[in-house]
Amino acid sequence: MHKIPVTVITGFLGSGKTTVIRHLLLNNQGRRIAVLVNEFGEVGIDGELLRDCQRCEGEGSIPILELANGCLCCTVQEEFLPTMEALLQRRAELDCILIETSGLALPKPLVQAFRWPTIRTGATVDAVITVVDGQALASGQLVGDPAALEAQRQADESLDHETPLEELFEDQLSCADLVVLTKVDQITQEEQARVESWLRHHLRPEVQILPCERGQVPPEVLLGFNAAVEDQLERRPSHHDHGEEHEHEAFESFYLSLEGGYEPGSLVAQLRQLAQEECLYRIKGFVAVPYKPMRLVLQGVGSRFETYYDRPWRPQEPRLTRLVLIGQNLNRERIAAQLQALAIRETVSPTG
Repeated sequence: MHKIPVTVITGFLGSGKTTVIRHLLLNNQGRRIAVLVNEFGEVGIDGELLRDCQRCEGEGSIPILELANGCLCCTVQEEFLPTMEALLQRRAELDCILIETSGLALPKPLVQAFRWPTIRTGATVDAVITVVDGQALASGQLVGDPAALEAQRQADESLDHETPLEELFEDQLSCADLVVLTKVDQITQEEQARVESWLRHHLRPEVQILPCERGQVPPEVLLGFNAAVEDQLERRPSHHDHGEEHEHEAFESFYLSLEGGYEPGSLVAQLRQLAQEECLYRIKGFVAVPYKPMRLVLQGVGSRFETYYDRPWRPQEPRLTRLVLIGQNLNRERIAAQLQALAIRETVSPTG
């Protein structure tokens, strides 16, 4: 049988990886795509967002699997390899596989796993796509909120590389076959040109930079590179080809399920205030808005928040606000009480 092509989507936390993949799944042009999500936290928000792509639902749908035991490049043998081996038993049913890494993953150790005999015979790395936050780079940062990325790093007990952001970013760029520059609608043309010029100095000559808004990249651009990346890793140097182990302080994530609805502006304002008062770095989840038939997706990195409606609530689905919060030394009771105090009880059924 043919080798199934695998596309690795890497990039910092908050860069827009899930948005890119979600657009691809909604515009899959008949491709049968399996997705591995290196999720973080107690509740798989990213995995649920991808599962809710309408064209991925229904009988016989292709799996979206969450690998939640830590940074993927550090848990290759324990979790990734058996998962891939199981998927390869179904490769007659698949056209390709997407892997969304965590914001901390080094691409090269993951790609090296495709040299293992049980994987090599059935799969090949079609390309490594690195997603870059254009707005963050334009403001002089590699990531929208470095503290949020550090919180994710410290909370991952399996992580066995402690990498300066600059080196991690260089490794992600060094391994890339394509760089997707997101959030270009939030910067000027001059800022975009400056960002692209800076990126160009960190990329191999053949690697293209693709600006995009809200993850809207055509499938034919992301898929079909035929790069066989696992066979040419020597051209993709890493700072961590010979890394050492490090210990990490304890960060935490916790899950809130809140009854009642929320006015989006008030909720975001309260979360911004909590992010300043607490060591609260990353927030993502789903919000019930009173009298709205659609579910609101909320994602926050530091003081930056994004909200959008993704789909209608299902008839038997509880209209709950569910949030995952990542930070350090969090006063969970205080956070839960302040958010629950904002809840609005619906007194009549929504119309429309």
